[in-house]
Amino acid sequence: MALLDILTYPDIFLTKKAKPVVNIDDALNKTIDDMIETMYNAPGVGLASTQIGCNKSIIVFDPSSGENPKSLTVLLNPKIIEAGGEIVSENEGCLSVPDFRSDVIRSASLIVEALDREGKPLKIEAEEYLAIVLQHEIDHVNGILFIDRISALKRELYKRRIKKQLKQGDDK
Repeated sequence: MALLDILTYPDIFLTKKAKPVVNIDDALNKTIDDMIETMYNAPGVGLASTQIGCNKSIIVFDPSSGENPKSLTVLLNPKIIEAGGEIVSENEGCLSVPDFRSDVIRSASLIVEALDREGKPLKIEAEEYLAIVLQHEIDHVNGILFIDRISALKRELYKRRIKKQLKQGDDK
C-alpha cells in the first residue's frame, strides 16, 4: 500500500465528476487500499477518489475514525436515491479544503445505493452523522466541495485567503 497525495483547493480536478466504475480489477483494488491507508493517515473519516486524482467513482469512509475497523466502508458508484429532513453539519471540514471549517446544511437522512468492492449491490440507510459523511463524500465524486454549499460570503473569503497564500508562495 502507498500513501497518496490529497489534492487541495483550487485544484481543478476537484470540480470534475467521476466516471462510474465498470471493471473491478487488481489495479482498482490497489487504488482502494491506497485510499484507505491515505484516509487513516491524514487522518480523515472519508476520502473520495477525486481527492487523489482518480476519475473513478469510489468513496471510502469510517465514521468511527478508525476506532472500530468494522466501520470501514468502500462504495463504488454511490448515488443518493432518497433524502429527507434537514440537519446542520457543524464545523464541517475537508482534507481538500485545509484550514477551513464551516456549518453546512445537509439532509438528515438518506438512502444510498452503490456497489461494494466485489461489485455486489448495496443499499445504505443513513441518518445524522453517517448521512453527513456520505453526502460529503458523494459530493466529491460529483465534483462538489463543501465550500460550494456555504454562503457566498464565507466561500469568497476562503478563496481570497487561498489566492493570497498561493501568491505569497509564488513570490518566494
